[in-house]
Amino acid sequence: MSPVSSTAPHGQSPLRTVQVLGGGNAGSSAHVRSLAAGLVARGVRVTVCAPAEADRAYDFTGVGADHVHVPRSSDPASVAALRAACTDADLVHAHGLHASFRTVLALGGRHTPLVVTWHDRVQAEGARAHLVRLLERRVARAAAVVLGTSSDLVDLARRIGARDARLAGVSLPRPRRAAEPAGPDPVRPKVRAELGALGRPLLVAIGSLDRHRGYDVLLDAARAWRGLDPLPLLVIAGEGPLRGELTRRIEDEELPVRLIGRSEDTDELLGAADIA
Repeated sequence: MSPVSSTAPHGQSPLRTVQVLGGGNAGSSAHVRSLAAGLVARGVRVTVCAPAEADRAYDFTGVGADHVHVPRSSDPASVAALRAACTDADLVHAHGLHASFRTVLALGGRHTPLVVTWHDRVQAEGARAHLVRLLERRVARAAAVVLGTSSDLVDLARRIGARDARLAGVSLPRPRRAAEPAGPDPVRPKVRAELGALGRPLLVAIGSLDRHRGYDVLLDAARAWRGLDPLPLLVIAGEGPLRGELTRRIEDEELPVRLIGRSEDTDELLGAADIA
């Protein structure tokens, strides 16, 4: 989203944006919290539509946004809740394919600009894959702008009819707690010590342990840097079907890699990393 002035023209209400999340996964939720904080600081009214558990975990209201509980995509009430929440919005920004498709349905017939961010591509096979491709096409053609976190996603959006598709990095800064003093982050060395990464580079990967995410290539890289001094440590946070396979390979090849499972402190992990 482009920079927004913090002051509305005389006699006009402040701009209002609605941020729409689906299941509220860690990456997109932290990103939306960062966006909300920046927009609120510029005088924009922000409403975050997300499941209640996402607000409890990421505290959108704590940065000055309003929160509206919107059920997950499997709940038919979600479109109606979104339609009501988007009334009088100047811009709606949806994150992820399913949240974006529900938002397209909710905005049907309205001229409210829709920005869509695709954080990752939905993986599917068989009949479900055909459905996913139809949803992608519908969303890409309905959005004013499609933002992709990788060039592959931008290329996909352009191929299937997006009017405007752009590469947009996702920033996930760790929010500073109110009680923390200004100056160096006191949490970073603590997290690095707990992970065993004092005095050595720390690389962090966060995501479900699925084959399409390329963890095999990441482990190939870890094997290649075993001779470096100091030895970089790779920490992978997430769960999934590849857990057993990755564990065996890490043990068999004696790789400088730790699998730590699902983490609720992804912001702290990212803040501690040298590369994420």
